[in-house]
Amino acid sequence: MYLPDAFAEHDPRRLGEFLAAFPLGLLVAQSDADGLVANLLPFEHLPPVQADAQGGGGVLRAHLARANPVWRAAADAEVLVVFQGPQGYVSPGWYPGKAVHGRVVPTWNYTMVQARGVLRVVDDAEWLRAQVASLTAKHEATRPLPWSPDEAPDEYIDPLLRAIVGIEIAVTALVGKWKLSQNRATEDLRGVRAALLKGGGESESEGKGESEGKGEGQRPDSGASTGAGERWMAAVMEAHLRDREGNA
Repeated sequence: MYLPDAFAEHDPRRLGEFLAAFPLGLLVAQSDADGLVANLLPFEHLPPVQADAQGGGGVLRAHLARANPVWRAAADAEVLVVFQGPQGYVSPGWYPGKAVHGRVVPTWNYTMVQARGVLRVVDDAEWLRAQVASLTAKHEATRPLPWSPDEAPDEYIDPLLRAIVGIEIAVTALVGKWKLSQNRATEDLRGVRAALLKGGGESESEGKGESEGKGEGQRPDSGASTGAGERWMAAVMEAHLRDREGNA
Protein backbone atom coordinates (compact mmCIF):
# COMPACT_ATOMS: atom_id res chain seq x y z
CA MET A 1 0.00 0.00 0.00
CA TYR A 2 1.02 3.63 -0.37
CA LEU A 3 2.56 4.56 2.98
CA PRO A 4 4.09 8.01 3.53
CA ASP A 5 6.47 8.10 6.48
CA ALA A 6 4.23 10.52 8.40
CA PHE A 7 1.42 7.94 8.51
CA ALA A 8 3.44 4.75 9.05
CA GLU A 9 3.00 2.79 12.29
CA HIS A 10 5.40 -0.06 13.00
CA ASP A 11 5.36 -0.33 16.79
CA PRO A 12 4.39 -3.96 17.63
CA ARG A 13 2.64 -2.99 20.87
CA ARG A 14 0.46 -0.36 19.20
CA LEU A 15 -0.32 -2.67 16.29
CA GLY A 16 -1.28 -5.47 18.67
CA GLU A 17 -3.57 -3.15 20.62
CA PHE A 18 -5.18 -2.07 17.35
CA LEU A 19 -5.89 -5.68 16.31
CA ALA A 20 -7.39 -6.39 19.72
CA ALA A 21 -9.65 -3.34 19.48
CA PHE A 22 -10.67 -3.84 15.82
CA PRO A 23 -10.53 -7.61 15.17
CA LEU A 24 -12.76 -7.80 12.09
CA GLY A 25 -10.37 -8.38 9.20
CA LEU A 26 -10.84 -8.59 5.44
CA LEU A 27 -9.11 -11.77 4.26
CA VAL A 28 -7.92 -11.28 0.67
CA ALA A 29 -6.79 -14.39 -1.22
CA GLN A 30 -6.25 -15.59 -4.77
CA SER A 31 -8.61 -18.20 -6.17
CA ASP A 32 -8.03 -20.05 -9.43
CA ALA A 33 -11.76 -20.05 -10.10
CA ASP A 34 -12.69 -16.48 -9.12
CA GLY A 35 -9.47 -14.48 -9.04
CA LEU A 36 -9.16 -12.25 -5.98
CA VAL A 37 -11.69 -13.07 -3.26
CA ALA A 38 -12.36 -11.22 -0.02
CA ASN A 39 -14.07 -12.42 3.17
CA LEU A 40 -14.67 -10.59 6.44
CA LEU A 41 -13.75 -12.65 9.50
CA PRO A 42 -13.26 -11.89 13.21
CA PHE A 43 -9.63 -12.74 14.00
CA GLU A 44 -7.62 -13.40 17.13
CA HIS A 45 -4.10 -12.02 17.12
CA LEU A 46 -1.45 -13.80 19.16
CA PRO A 47 1.67 -11.63 19.58
CA PRO A 48 5.04 -13.31 18.89
CA VAL A 49 5.62 -13.99 22.61
CA GLN A 50 2.38 -16.02 22.74
CA ALA A 51 2.44 -17.59 19.30
CA ASP A 52 4.09 -20.92 18.61
CA ALA A 53 5.21 -19.86 15.13
CA GLN A 54 8.06 -18.19 13.25
CA GLY A 55 6.00 -15.25 11.99
CA GLY A 56 7.60 -11.97 13.05
CA GLY A 57 4.19 -10.38 13.57
CA GLY A 58 2.68 -13.20 15.60
CA VAL A 59 -0.22 -15.35 14.48
CA LEU A 60 -3.77 -14.65 13.30
CA ARG A 61 -6.42 -17.30 13.96
CA ALA A 62 -10.00 -17.52 12.76
CA HIS A 63 -12.62 -19.94 11.49
CA LEU A 64 -15.00 -19.88 8.55
CA ALA A 65 -17.78 -21.95 7.05
CA ARG A 66 -16.67 -25.26 5.60
CA ALA A 67 -18.88 -24.42 2.61
CA ASN A 68 -16.75 -21.35 1.87
CA PRO A 69 -14.31 -22.40 -0.90
CA VAL A 70 -11.64 -19.88 0.09
CA TRP A 71 -10.02 -22.16 2.66
CA ARG A 72 -9.19 -24.69 -0.05
CA ALA A 73 -8.11 -22.02 -2.55
CA ALA A 74 -5.83 -20.23 -0.08
CA ALA A 75 -4.33 -23.23 1.71
CA ASP A 76 -0.52 -22.88 1.96
CA ALA A 77 -0.62 -19.64 -0.03
CA GLU A 78 0.24 -16.07 0.91
CA VAL A 79 -2.76 -13.97 1.89
CA LEU A 80 -3.46 -10.41 2.97
CA VAL A 81 -5.68 -9.41 5.91
CA VAL A 82 -6.82 -5.79 6.22
CA PHE A 83 -8.12 -4.39 9.51
CA GLN A 84 -9.87 -1.02 9.44
CA GLY A 85 -10.23 1.18 12.49
CA PRO A 86 -11.88 4.56 13.07
CA GLN A 87 -12.19 6.86 10.07
CA GLY A 88 -14.03 9.95 8.99
CA TYR A 89 -14.31 13.15 6.98
CA VAL A 90 -12.17 16.15 7.93
CA SER A 91 -13.68 19.55 7.19
CA PRO A 92 -11.43 22.46 6.11
CA GLY A 93 -13.25 24.51 8.74
CA TRP A 94 -11.50 22.52 11.46
CA TYR A 95 -8.13 24.03 10.52
CA PRO A 96 -7.24 27.35 12.18
CA GLY A 97 -5.08 27.95 9.11
CA LYS A 98 -8.24 28.42 7.04
CA ALA A 99 -8.81 31.85 8.60
CA VAL A 100 -5.15 32.82 8.10
CA HIS A 101 -4.32 31.83 4.53
CA GLY A 102 -7.33 29.89 3.15
CA ARG A 103 -5.14 27.20 1.59
CA VAL A 104 -7.11 24.23 2.90
CA VAL A 105 -9.19 21.43 1.39
CA PRO A 106 -11.21 18.53 2.84
CA THR A 107 -9.61 15.17 3.45
CA TRP A 108 -10.46 11.80 4.95
CA ASN A 109 -8.66 10.45 8.00
CA TYR A 110 -8.49 6.73 8.66
CA THR A 111 -6.61 4.00 10.49
CA MET A 112 -5.82 0.52 9.25
CA VAL A 113 -3.42 -2.38 9.63
CA GLN A 114 -2.29 -4.87 6.99
CA ALA A 115 -1.04 -8.34 7.81
CA ARG A 116 0.59 -10.73 5.36
CA GLY A 117 1.49 -14.37 5.77
CA VAL A 118 0.92 -17.93 4.59
CA LEU A 119 -2.46 -19.43 5.46
CA ARG A 120 -2.56 -22.84 7.10
CA VAL A 121 -5.82 -24.79 7.28
CA VAL A 122 -6.64 -26.40 10.63
CA ASP A 123 -9.33 -29.06 10.33
CA ASP A 124 -9.24 -30.35 13.89
CA ALA A 125 -12.24 -30.49 16.20
CA GLU A 126 -10.34 -29.78 19.44
CA TRP A 127 -8.43 -26.85 17.91
CA LEU A 128 -11.71 -25.40 16.64
CA ARG A 129 -13.42 -25.85 19.99
CA ALA A 130 -10.55 -24.04 21.73
CA GLN A 131 -10.45 -21.25 19.15
CA VAL A 132 -14.19 -20.61 19.33
CA ALA A 133 -14.03 -20.63 23.14
CA SER A 134 -11.09 -18.21 23.20
CA LEU A 135 -12.64 -15.80 20.69
CA THR A 136 -15.95 -15.88 22.55
CA ALA A 137 -14.29 -15.30 25.93
CA LYS A 138 -12.54 -12.16 24.67
CA HIS A 139 -15.76 -10.59 23.43
CA GLU A 140 -17.91 -11.72 26.37
CA ALA A 141 -15.42 -10.57 29.01
CA THR A 142 -17.00 -7.16 29.61
CA ARG A 143 -20.57 -8.45 29.85
CA PRO A 144 -22.29 -8.76 33.24
CA LEU A 145 -23.04 -12.44 32.58
CA PRO A 146 -20.46 -13.73 30.08
CA TRP A 147 -21.64 -16.58 27.88
CA SER A 148 -19.46 -19.61 27.21
CA PRO A 149 -19.86 -22.38 24.60
CA ASP A 150 -19.84 -24.81 27.54
CA GLU A 151 -23.32 -23.56 28.40
CA ALA A 152 -24.76 -25.05 25.21
CA PRO A 153 -25.36 -28.82 24.95
CA ASP A 154 -22.74 -30.85 23.07
CA GLU A 155 -25.37 -32.23 20.69
CA TYR A 156 -25.97 -28.65 19.56
CA ILE A 157 -22.34 -27.46 19.47
CA ASP A 158 -20.72 -30.49 17.84
CA PRO A 159 -22.56 -30.26 14.48
CA LEU A 160 -21.76 -26.54 14.35
CA LEU A 161 -18.06 -27.27 14.86
CA ARG A 162 -18.17 -29.83 12.03
CA ALA A 163 -19.55 -27.09 9.77
CA ILE A 164 -16.51 -24.82 10.17
CA VAL A 165 -12.79 -24.95 9.38
CA GLY A 166 -9.97 -23.18 11.19
CA ILE A 167 -7.27 -21.04 9.62
CA GLU A 168 -3.97 -19.84 11.05
CA ILE A 169 -1.69 -17.23 9.49
CA ALA A 170 1.90 -16.84 10.66
CA VAL A 171 2.31 -13.11 10.07
CA THR A 172 5.49 -12.23 8.18
CA ALA A 173 4.67 -8.53 7.72
CA LEU A 174 2.51 -6.32 9.94
CA VAL A 175 2.23 -2.60 9.23
CA GLY A 176 -0.19 0.15 10.16
CA LYS A 177 -1.26 3.28 8.33
CA TRP A 178 -2.72 5.87 10.66
CA LYS A 179 -3.63 8.91 8.56
CA LEU A 180 -4.58 11.34 11.31
CA SER A 181 -3.48 14.78 10.10
CA GLN A 182 0.14 14.24 11.18
CA ASN A 183 1.22 16.06 7.98
CA ARG A 184 -0.55 19.25 9.07
CA ALA A 185 0.81 22.15 11.11
CA THR A 186 0.53 21.70 14.87
CA GLU A 187 -2.33 24.19 15.20
CA ASP A 188 -4.28 22.43 12.46
CA LEU A 189 -3.71 19.05 14.14
CA ARG A 190 -5.05 20.54 17.37
CA GLY A 191 -8.07 21.88 15.47
CA VAL A 192 -8.94 18.46 14.03
CA ARG A 193 -8.56 16.84 17.44
CA ALA A 194 -10.82 19.45 19.05
CA ALA A 195 -13.49 18.91 16.40
CA LEU A 196 -13.41 15.14 16.89
CA LEU A 197 -13.88 15.57 20.63
CA LYS A 198 -16.95 17.66 19.84
CA GLY A 199 -18.41 14.81 17.82
CA GLY A 200 -17.24 16.06 14.44
CA GLY A 201 -18.93 19.40 14.89
CA GLU A 202 -17.33 22.83 15.17
CA SER A 203 -13.68 23.23 15.91
CA GLU A 204 -12.59 26.24 17.92
CA SER A 205 -11.77 28.08 14.68
CA GLU A 206 -15.29 27.56 13.34
CA GLY A 207 -16.86 28.48 16.67
CA LYS A 208 -15.16 31.87 16.62
CA GLY A 209 -17.43 33.34 14.03
CA GLU A 210 -18.18 31.00 11.17
CA SER A 211 -20.82 28.76 12.71
CA GLU A 212 -22.63 30.79 15.30
CA GLY A 213 -25.92 29.23 16.27
CA LYS A 214 -24.81 25.62 15.76
CA GLY A 215 -24.81 23.43 18.87
CA GLU A 216 -21.36 22.59 20.16
CA GLY A 217 -20.43 18.91 20.33
CA GLN A 218 -22.83 17.88 17.58
CA ARG A 219 -22.47 16.86 13.98
CA PRO A 220 -24.15 19.42 11.74
CA ASP A 221 -25.77 16.66 9.72
CA SER A 222 -26.91 14.23 12.39
CA GLY A 223 -26.67 15.76 15.84
CA ALA A 224 -24.64 12.78 17.06
CA SER A 225 -22.29 13.17 20.02
CA THR A 226 -18.67 12.06 20.20
CA GLY A 227 -18.29 8.34 19.52
CA ALA A 228 -15.68 5.81 20.61
CA GLY A 229 -13.93 5.97 17.24
CA GLU A 230 -13.60 9.73 17.37
CA ARG A 231 -12.24 9.54 20.92
CA TRP A 232 -9.74 6.89 19.81
CA MET A 233 -8.49 9.05 16.94
CA ALA A 234 -8.29 12.09 19.22
CA ALA A 235 -6.19 10.13 21.73
CA VAL A 236 -3.72 9.11 19.00
CA MET A 237 -3.53 12.72 17.85
CA GLU A 238 -2.80 13.82 21.41
CA ALA A 239 0.12 11.37 21.48
CA HIS A 240 1.46 12.86 18.24
CA LEU A 241 1.16 16.35 19.71
CA ARG A 242 3.11 15.28 22.80
CA ASP A 243 5.81 13.78 20.57
CA ARG A 244 6.08 17.09 18.70
CA GLU A 245 6.37 19.05 21.92
CA GLY A 246 9.03 16.65 23.19
CA ASN A 247 11.04 17.01 20.00
CA ALA A 248 10.67 20.79 19.79
